Amino acid sequence: MIIKKSLAESVSDKIKNQILSGFYKSGDKLPIEPELMKDFGVGRSSIREAVKLLVNSGYLRVQQGLGTFVEDASNIKNPLDKNFSKANLEDLDEVRRLLEMKIAEKAAFNRSEEDIRSMKAYLLERKLQAVTGNLEECVKADLNFHTSIAIASKNEIFFELYRTAAKHLKKWFMNHYSNTGSFIETQALHENLLQAIIDKKPNDAWAVAEKIIKWH
Repeated sequence: MIIKKSLAESVSDKIKNQILSGFYKSGDKLPIEPELMKDFGVGRSSIREAVKLLVNSGYLRVQQGLGTFVEDASNIKNPLDKNFSKANLEDLDEVRRLLEMKIAEKAAFNRSEEDIRSMKAYLLERKLQAVTGNLEECVKADLNFHTSIAIASKNEIFFELYRTAAKHLKKWFMNHYSNTGSFIETQALHENLLQAIIDKKPNDAWAVAEKIIKWH
């Protein structure tokens, strides 16, 4: 039996994904209700219920007279995050690599136009930071790009697994790479991956993701 989500639950999921992907950061103020209604194409009651769901789950806080703000991500209870923090970094990287092929395949089936815009933005940022030699920001953009693919897969378990693994891998990346050379060399492969997802070619997406993994 397929249980259809309410409009409020769907909006709640979208805003949560925007928070987790970094579109909204800790302390950011959410747009006012009319703007959210326009962005998500729903009524005021659905927006208010979605915000209520996110407040109850710790993602948002409402300050009377000021607005609705994104909570500090560290305040969000995440048992998975706690478990991943204890894991060996090499094991985490192995999980990340395995996930990248599957989320690429799923994203090619399920991506939306909004997902495409997000992936394009992170991939462009990856390129710009790689060319300028900013390793830390390049690593961040790379992980954000792959996390946006996980979001596009529309599988929340894949997304949570990848997002949590990626969060703990930034340090490993910084120790593994001394410069952005590898990121420059693999930019074309990442662009091919994005194109396969845009073209809805899951087999190609899987194959390109596998090439990227073998490169590293």
